[in-house]
Amino acid sequence: MGDLHPSVVSFKKFINAHPALIKEIRRSGRSWQEYYEKWALLGEEDPYWDEFKVDKHEENLSEEKSTIKNTELVSQLMKYTSNLDVNKMQGQVEQLSKAVTAIQEIVSQFKKTQNNNQPQKDPFSWVKD
Repeated sequence: MGDLHPSVVSFKKFINAHPALIKEIRRSGRSWQEYYEKWALLGEEDPYWDEFKVDKHEENLSEEKSTIKNTELVSQLMKYTSNLDVNKMQGQVEQLSKAVTAIQEIVSQFKKTQNNNQPQKDPFSWVKD
């Protein structure tokens, strides 16, 4: 922000304090310049800007919705974990482990086969008779 004019920096701070104004500009398709000029003429304290401030009631509703979502998530996780059969899950993990081990052995054998098929270089091939 060092290169911006101080009034532009102030306007950016003002915009950030009025998130409804950002939504309005995006929704209406009007230019930022138009609102900047209005802000410069009217000032920050003009009643015109009141409708764009964050409504505390709306903010509280948003927080309540977030809390409800978190509570629902926790209850879903608790429900899911209560239905888990630990022995069944352990069996599945063991099967997965065996499958990974088998795949590693196959890859290892494949690499050995590839290495055996390549002609061995004589380590002293640089010495000429």
